[in-house]
Amino acid sequence: MIRDIFLTRHEDVGSAWRSLRGQTDLRLREIACVGAPRTLLLAELGDPRLPVVSISAGVHGDEPAGVWALLSLVRDGLLDPRYSYRLWPCLNPTGFDAGTRENAEGTDVNRSFGRGGNSPEAKAILTANRDRMFELSIDLHEDHEATGFYLYETAPPAWRGSYARPITAALSAAGFALQDLTPDFELGPPGAEVAQVRSHGAVVVDATREAPFFGGALPLGLVLVRRAAPCALTFEAPRTRAPDERIAMLRVAVVEALRRLGGEGSERYA
Repeated sequence: MIRDIFLTRHEDVGSAWRSLRGQTDLRLREIACVGAPRTLLLAELGDPRLPVVSISAGVHGDEPAGVWALLSLVRDGLLDPRYSYRLWPCLNPTGFDAGTRENAEGTDVNRSFGRGGNSPEAKAILTANRDRMFELSIDLHEDHEATGFYLYETAPPAWRGSYARPITAALSAAGFALQDLTPDFELGPPGAEVAQVRSHGAVVVDATREAPFFGGALPLGLVLVRRAAPCALTFEAPRTRAPDERIAMLRVAVVEALRRLGGEGSERYA
């Protein structure tokens, strides 16, 4: 059920999402990118009266596994029905089509969420999310240097919950390798390590201490923690692994995060 969703064009991503409307209560709309000739697909799922979880993918166009994984999670009915969802299937459509990290203007979209948005995509997302509150934010990525899965758990200093341990335990139980986050493994801008606590496969980030190291070039998760969510999770699948393995890693991580949000323990998900 995984191999049949490897999509290479953003047009195909939209078509695949539209095909799901007959089997779910999925609601789709296009969000205009002001000043650019493109739109972002926004999907909403579940009863809007329920607590909302934000999940996004494809902010870097050369990291397609998150785009595929998010589509498959909805298609296979793996998102916990106790929540409603605001889903961004591909945050960087021009980069996805070109296979580049940056958008068509050469901007790293995930470093453009400061000061109201410094890219057409960031402005569109921040405007669409205005006054929205989320129980949790999840962003799906890939790392071209990693050989195993790892995650960032970003939250304010008073945060006492922890997703890192149950998620990495679920990945290990499913037979997936975790990244050894040694001191020389780059995680964020120079100096940000003072705001990080690293463990095997996970880094817990103090959002307040980390933000100044980004200057105004803020990633989406950090902005959401400051404004709209108590915690932001960023999942990194290793780009060195086969596509179906990267997708499976991200699926396990998302399902386990939702279980942790609901107060449940760890369990294997394939």
